Amino acid sequence: MPPPKRILCVGHAALDRIYRIDRFPPNPTKVRALEHVESGGGMAANAAVAIARLGGQAELWSRIGDDPAGVQIKAGLRAEHVDVRYVQAFEGMRSSTSAIIIDDQGERLIVGQRDAGMSSSTHWLPLERVKGKHAVLGDVRWLEGVRAVFNEARVHGVPTVLDADLGAREALPDILTLTDYAVFSEPAFKEFAGIGDGEDEFAAALENVLALGVLHAGVTRGHRGYLWREKCAISGVRMGKAPALPVDVVDTTGAGDAFHGAFTLMLAEGRSIEQCATIAAEVAAMKCTRIGSRAGLPRRSEVASLKA
Repeated sequence: MPPPKRILCVGHAALDRIYRIDRFPPNPTKVRALEHVESGGGMAANAAVAIARLGGQAELWSRIGDDPAGVQIKAGLRAEHVDVRYVQAFEGMRSSTSAIIIDDQGERLIVGQRDAGMSSSTHWLPLERVKGKHAVLGDVRWLEGVRAVFNEARVHGVPTVLDADLGAREALPDILTLTDYAVFSEPAFKEFAGIGDGEDEFAAALENVLALGVLHAGVTRGHRGYLWREKCAISGVRMGKAPALPVDVVDTTGAGDAFHGAFTLMLAEGRSIEQCATIAAEVAAMKCTRIGSRAGLPRRSEVASLKA
């Protein structure tokens, strides 16, 4: 069996406090939680766990505070065999936390807190380590870090995958010039492209993203699957769609992170884009079957598409 692929994840790590309720009330009131889970969270951190569970060698570069939440965040990642040597705890800072409310349909309300005073400096990053990686995955919660790492990856020909989520619309054009594979969430893509729900609108807007320099542009659309476009030497642009795996949804928290982690690892393993998207969609769907951003993440032996 070949050695595991080395994937570097750069971005957000957090602590999630998740409450499951029967349904969202029409007005503010007191609601009893049916279940409560405390779990590691954060886009890049969740993706790193997904990669590790699927047999990749995941390394996370992130920022946390020197507080009890930060201790929990790091311990949870170590337990999942993620390399956390460069998860930096900053003195006097508070780690990111989220309160997540989930209803009986698996839909959620997320209230997140991030320390506005958290250092954005990148001088401590061991950029020389980028050269030895098979792929780099970055999110939009630490733009300075992603920019520095993607720049280094471009120098060494290491493929880069961007988790393009809400909150970075103005910075995205710049980051996309350093990105090989841009994978948007549906809300972020609609915000960035200024479009509605029509698939034709999505297709045209994805081709506009290709014009910014990326090789592949796609958008995760929940139960509607993954829609993508990519540059092709023969036809100019190739297109495709990976269906979502039908499951009984318990909690959609972290499904996008699971998709990004699986997609990046499969890409590093040299699989076709069709395979990357299909496997990633299956991993994301399996995550949705359990409460918490990590509880449902499958091991490699559990993924049907990897048994074929």
